[in-house]
Amino acid sequence: MFEARELSPPVEAVRESQAPETKVFDCERDFETLPPALAEDLGLVVDALEPATYPASWLPDDAPTLLARYASSDLTIGMPGDGSIVWTRQTEPPVVLVKPRVEGTPEPFLNFLLAEAFVELGLGVPEHFIGFFEDTYSDLDRAVDLDPNGTYQVAAALFDGWVGLQTREVFADWHAENPDLADAWQDAGTRLEDRVSELPRAVARGETDFADATELACAAIKHAIELPAPFAALDTDAYRDHGPEYAVRWAEKTFDSLAE
Repeated sequence: MFEARELSPPVEAVRESQAPETKVFDCERDFETLPPALAEDLGLVVDALEPATYPASWLPDDAPTLLARYASSDLTIGMPGDGSIVWTRQTEPPVVLVKPRVEGTPEPFLNFLLAEAFVELGLGVPEHFIGFFEDTYSDLDRAVDLDPNGTYQVAAALFDGWVGLQTREVFADWHAENPDLADAWQDAGTRLEDRVSELPRAVARGETDFADATELACAAIKHAIELPAPFAALDTDAYRDHGPEYAVRWAEKTFDSLAE
């Protein structure tokens, strides 16, 4: 199921500088969440497994089943919305898992995704949004006027945006020390610019729902793209500094305005 992956020299340089202990594996099959038996198979290629556990009181009663399982003592690796590259600190040493769906991805962008995983590991950010919001997740749930899955999507997006405020500072340094990765980072951002600028109109016309719009806008933060309202309020030092409390207040104000 897991085969060690060889990294390109630019990506290996990022691994060495950001998360040198990390192992990288190609996965035999695609997944959103690894089946429990396969997750435990990681024990064959790492030194130890230590499942993440969070208090059940942090979750609303109608939280999605997968989120409740992630918060429990079950070893849960990979969650909806994680994309093609997954990293975890629930193993010793940490691992980065590359899903088969990356086949066909342009090599420069794949290198960027791998390097991004090492940067996130090096920054020590939480592995999942529940470790970011903690007991304020219930406050977010009350603020977001969506079903449980929509709230999950908004929470994952807001967490992604908060992480992006930090990772982009590292990415910007690549212009001097790792220009190929810097070019891939900038190119990915350029491809998002038109879609992001059109978000308010797309939401107003009903072509994009609010959760999808939040996901796209927050994904753009790491690329330092100018965001339209109401998402521009997330591209701030205040959000980076105050994290979950700021995110909840943003959600309260935003959904109040949508209801008017």
